[in-house]
Amino acid sequence: MNDLAGPHWGRSGTAGAAIPARLTFESITHRFGAVTAVSDMSLDVAPGEIVALLGRSGCGKTTLLRIAAGIERQTTGRLCLHGRVIADETRFEPPETRGIGFVFQDYALFPHLSVQDNVAFGLKRMSRHDASEVALRALERVGLRHHADDYPHELSGGEQQRVALARAIAPRPGVLLMDEPFSGLDRRLRDSVREETLSVLRETGATSLLVTHDPEEAMRMADRIALMSDGKLVQIGTPEELYLRPANLFAARFFSEINEIQGSAKAGRVETPFGVLAAKDLPDGPVTAAIRPSAFLLGDRGQPGHVLSARFLGDTDLLEIAVDGQDDPLRVRAPAGLWREGSDVTISFDARQALVFRASQT
Repeated sequence: MNDLAGPHWGRSGTAGAAIPARLTFESITHRFGAVTAVSDMSLDVAPGEIVALLGRSGCGKTTLLRIAAGIERQTTGRLCLHGRVIADETRFEPPETRGIGFVFQDYALFPHLSVQDNVAFGLKRMSRHDASEVALRALERVGLRHHADDYPHELSGGEQQRVALARAIAPRPGVLLMDEPFSGLDRRLRDSVREETLSVLRETGATSLLVTHDPEEAMRMADRIALMSDGKLVQIGTPEELYLRPANLFAARFFSEINEIQGSAKAGRVETPFGVLAAKDLPDGPVTAAIRPSAFLLGDRGQPGHVLSARFLGDTDLLEIAVDGQDDPLRVRAPAGLWREGSDVTISFDARQALVFRASQT
């Protein structure tokens, strides 16, 4: 398939502009029998904003997306579109009247319809001629107009994803929902498809809600990230805020590998084998210091350590270093080729990059 060489998308500026709508979840709870999938979730997505729902499988993010689309009806709470209630305990607008587009994880293309007819399928209010023209323009934007007469099974996975995107943007929805849209793509293809999809989203201006379990994808695509766990909102903010100032240890672990060092806070300070950390906002008591592998420094000062293993990762090596007083080896990223297995080193860290949490903040 030609996607292996990288997709050839259409010229920017040809996607139809949408009128973005504000999407607001107010105290949404949804249960499947005895299982609570979403618990008291509130989230406000501004017009034209791209928000990523991020979390592990089963955390409730896809359920929230399906509630927004009208595929599921929440148990309690209220859903508003541009200030208008579209779902609560007494009102429920069906999916076809909401003006919300949806790109499913498996693309959900109709196998018996041509690519053009798939894209035109949701344009019921137009004449057949007008719907065909709109579908062709949407296909042109994603670089697939020449596949208009083909069928989904004749396309690669990347091309099917682009057809699904074309179908979603063709009606110019005010809100666009995307459920793990890149999970089925080859890694070589994923980056370019994500970048082009982001370009299309910005061009249409649609308010967008993206479900993903990949923190890097969320940071690359979204204006803000809503991190979820067990049906609840853990933290919401810009990519920089969640990465640099995670709300708790769960959030810190989610965005990067960390080394966890146990200690005790006293008078706003935490003593560690590698130096003193500031903990002015924490009460006295047990704490966990979270230190990313890139924050460690190997050189002429610090604690003695011994390199147990060194794995080449390109520009860097990933080292496992044993240090007295630490039960588990530290995982450290260092410039490639400087330290080999069996080397003795001294190790410290950049205190500005350390994160400190109460021991109960998991």
